[in-house]
Amino acid sequence: MTESNERKIKLEVKDLTLIFGKRKKEALAMLEKGASKEAILKKTKCTVGINKASFEVYEGEVFVVMGLSGSGKSTLIRCLNRLNEPTAGQVFFKDHDITREGNKELLNTRRYEMSMVFQSFGLLPHKTILENAAFGLELRGEPKEEREKKAMTALETVGLKGYEEQYPSAMSGGMQQRVGLARALANDSEVLLMDEAFSALDPLIKSDMQDELLQIQSKLKKTIVFITHDLDEAIKLGDRIVIMKDGIIEQIGTAEEILTNPASEYVEAFTEKVDRKTIITAETLMFTKPLLLQLKKDGPMQAIRKMRTASLNVLPVEDENRLFMGYVWLQDVLKLADAKESHLDKALKTEVPSVYKDYTVEEMLPLISNHNYPLAVVDRDNGKLLGLVTQTSLIIEATRFGDEEVKELIEIANDI
Repeated sequence: MTESNERKIKLEVKDLTLIFGKRKKEALAMLEKGASKEAILKKTKCTVGINKASFEVYEGEVFVVMGLSGSGKSTLIRCLNRLNEPTAGQVFFKDHDITREGNKELLNTRRYEMSMVFQSFGLLPHKTILENAAFGLELRGEPKEEREKKAMTALETVGLKGYEEQYPSAMSGGMQQRVGLARALANDSEVLLMDEAFSALDPLIKSDMQDELLQIQSKLKKTIVFITHDLDEAIKLGDRIVIMKDGIIEQIGTAEEILTNPASEYVEAFTEKVDRKTIITAETLMFTKPLLLQLKKDGPMQAIRKMRTASLNVLPVEDENRLFMGYVWLQDVLKLADAKESHLDKALKTEVPSVYKDYTVEEMLPLISNHNYPLAVVDRDNGKLLGLVTQTSLIIEATRFGDEEVKELIEIANDI
């Protein structure tokens, strides 16, 4: 396995294809020649469930696969541990190809390396909560005392300490799903496969379980492949999101990448109702090479020259180490020049807000109220200036109005 963007690849899927039906070879040959799903069904009576899916899952990330009913998302996750047998393609995990494993190797993969959490909780009604959480370890053959200790730790992790002697029938749906999650955690597998794990829950319980998963993930840093049909859930949980349609991967990216640069009309339609203000960040909106001044290098005359050349009346200032200091305005610099001052210190306004690159539009909007300067984006660790977000770009992103309304808002912003 290789490393991508300095992140270790945990799972690598190459041209994964799954065809349902008796004439798979004929259907696969048609697919290789570019035939459509409909044409293949008509001629061979075979259904293309997954069509040449390729992607990588990084270690420690929540990788969300989403799509509408029939898109192939649940079919895909079941191919990763071969609950569905792929027709073609490869699934690599820790340098070995799962699609080529024999029965014994595959059984070990499922028991030790990949745990699965299903939508239907899959609890055994005649076993206690502790016994259910320890069931995977029991199948491994681990001693009772050891497996119960691990299961108890997992139950504590999901907030079920004190319920270990209860039975599933005495628990709510959300609590039962916590037991299913605890069972997967007790196995201490490297990868969690979660197939619409929260879809059967009521909205409030579902939200609580999402929060619980994020809290657990912040501690354990598991590699998770999560299936959902809910875009809001995908955005909340996913480090990256896959959008599928008819067995084909339409796009892979972060929520922000998908919203700002949809790969197809389908993806664009899928995401059009999302509240972008809570997702789009300063990193997307900022321009990274702003005109600026250096406090010790540039005097009032140099500042005036730069402002007039660029038709600007305010510029950011940094020190010799590129640390953001604040802003100077043209009217203040002109006063310094008239007074024959040689430094910008007296014109520098330092009590101005700055943001980090992960600030959302929603978080930045209050900071531009009644101000006439852009927002400085600084490095969280060292305070260096990374770029600027203009009021105009924030207003456009926040409003999503028509052209005439945008022009009017821009004029208002420029007059502040």
